[in-house]
Amino acid sequence: MIRIGIDLGGTKTEIIALDERRTELLRRREPTPPDDYQATLDLVVRLVRESEIELGKRGSIGIGTPGARSPATGRMRNSNSTCLNGRTIKEDIEGLLGREVRVANDANCFALSEAADGAARNAEIAFGVILGTGVGGAVVIHGHIIEGVNAIAGEWGHNALPWPNADELPGPACYCGKRGCIETFLSGAGLSADHERHAGEQLAADEIARRAGLADRAAGSSLTRYENRLARSLASVINILDPHVIVLGGGVSNIGQLYTDVPRLWTHWVFSDVVRTRLVPNTYGDSSGVRGAALLWENNG
Repeated sequence: MIRIGIDLGGTKTEIIALDERRTELLRRREPTPPDDYQATLDLVVRLVRESEIELGKRGSIGIGTPGARSPATGRMRNSNSTCLNGRTIKEDIEGLLGREVRVANDANCFALSEAADGAARNAEIAFGVILGTGVGGAVVIHGHIIEGVNAIAGEWGHNALPWPNADELPGPACYCGKRGCIETFLSGAGLSADHERHAGEQLAADEIARRAGLADRAAGSSLTRYENRLARSLASVINILDPHVIVLGGGVSNIGQLYTDVPRLWTHWVFSDVVRTRLVPNTYGDSSGVRGAALLWENNG
């Protein structure tokens, strides 16, 4: 049986089909209907049906979503695609397709993909990080997603920024209703907002990194602050989880100097005389999440 994965993002929805060897058979993207739950369901169902017709095969279906299903109600929560919140997306899609589907948080799907055969392959404990529109995280142990009793394992982005400096308090407001969450500092928007506060200009995260590489003083200072905050935040993860590998994904993960600078910095906050945790870029780029969604049917732990 082929494995079909769907990555349900806020702006785009992607579908992939893999064979038994995890070879890509099909992949395509379409815009996600903005703030329209029923249209989103219809898009998912259409993509599945069109893909199965094209391939001439029926597949298992896994879906990665922003946010997560509540273990108490089965309804979506904590999604920055707010039209999903409070919805029974798993049951609704199952009803439309007439078969079981598996649903997991998009960060879990990303981490599962990288642990299966990507940058965290063979790692006993892996922590997957998405540094993009938001800041997601996921734990994979011995190749299996760890969701936790509250289904929030890995949600480091909504902890407070650790070891804050005076000028970082109380911190920016977060959509979750609190202030100073890691996400407000380490998302792509967080990096851009910090640069604007200090330099008075609006730049995207990738442009800040580009200018920093050209010795732009203001951009370099913004990136230095970002690296320091990322180092502190990941040090707190290492102190609790002690992973063998931390894999970065999302747009901000494309800043190459993070992989040398952050491990050098985090030793100051990790409670150990040696830090063997590796910080690595992802293998599968922005398609890692959709691959992980397809692999949910292999995640039996």
